[in-house]
Amino acid sequence: MLPRYDYGDRVRVTRNVRNDGTYPSLATGHLLVRRGAIGHVMNVGTFLQDQLIYTVHFIDQGRIVGCREEELLGADEPWQPSRFETRERVRAARALAVAGEVRVAAGSAGEVMRVLRDDPRGVQYHVHFPGQVLQVPEDLLESLEGGGDEA
Repeated sequence: MLPRYDYGDRVRVTRNVRNDGTYPSLATGHLLVRRGAIGHVMNVGTFLQDQLIYTVHFIDQGRIVGCREEELLGADEPWQPSRFETRERVRAARALAVAGEVRVAAGSAGEVMRVLRDDPRGVQYHVHFPGQVLQVPEDLLESLEGGGDEA
């Protein structure tokens, strides 16, 4: 298990980092670093001997946080901002159909299972609606939590 990043490397966090209870003086769940922020690797360690954990200093946010390797990209790698992220609750902005058959009514609630940033048509999401998972373009979704945060 070799680390992809090394001390001093500039990295971008790909998802919001919230306090899991280990960051002092802030409530559990408090947003520490917003996805898309760039920081510098300070240290590389392991957790449970099978996960690489990077200590990353996000200078603009004034925070030092631990990030798993899958949560990071090189700062110079392509990055496509998204309105929503994994596990975020969303609703269909209009009816969603597959092969002409409406599968999800407008306003139906779902949960983002995966963010797809590599699609040439723009950001897409795998969204779990009751009984099914659909790939949905970003412009067909609305936030259930008061306006999908941009970043």
